[in-house]
Amino acid sequence: MSLQLQYGRPQSLMGWVETNRARLKPPVCNAAIYPDGDYIINMVGGPNTRTDFHDNPTEEIFYQIQGNCHLNIWDRDRFDRIDIREGELFLLPAHVIHSPQRPEPGLCLLIEKPRPQGALDSLQWYCPRCAGLVWRASKQLESLVDDLPKVYEMFYATTDEERTCKQCGTVHPGRDYAAWQALRQASA
Repeated sequence: MSLQLQYGRPQSLMGWVETNRARLKPPVCNAAIYPDGDYIINMVGGPNTRTDFHDNPTEEIFYQIQGNCHLNIWDRDRFDRIDIREGELFLLPAHVIHSPQRPEPGLCLLIEKPRPQGALDSLQWYCPRCAGLVWRASKQLESLVDDLPKVYEMFYATTDEERTCKQCGTVHPGRDYAAWQALRQASA
C-alpha cells in the first residue's frame, strides 16, 4: 500500500515551470503551484513591468531563481527601490507598498500567506510627477492570479479625467510603464 499525500510526491520545480510556462505571461505573469494549499505558492515569470503599487496585508517571500527584478517602493511619501538579484531571497514585510518590476526574462518563487477575512489587499496608482495618489482599489483577495488582473482592468478602463492627478494635473499613463517611468525621471 502506497502513501497517499494530498499534494503528491516531490516534483521538479523546473519541470513544473516547463509544463506551465504559457501561464507565466502578463499581466500578472504568475501561476499557483499548489492552488489549494495552506500557503499561496506562485511562480512568477518575466519580463513584466507594472504601474500599480500593491499593499499586501501579509508578508511576501521572494526567491529570484533566474534573472533579476526590483521592487519600486512607496514609503514616507517618496519612491525607493529594492533590487533582488538572481539567487537572492527577500522577505518583504506586510504593508510595504511595492510594485514588482521584472524588465528581463526570469523566474521568481513567490510565497505568501492567505489573507484573513477583513485583511484587504490594495492596488494604487501614483502620479509619476508629484507622487500624489491617483486611484486606489481594495479587495478581499481570494486568488492572486484571478483577482488582481480584474482590478488592473478597472483602472485601465478609466478616463484621462479619472487618471488626472488632483495635486498637479498630470494624467497617469495607465498601463504604459515606460511613459510612467519617463515622467518620473523627468521630475526627479
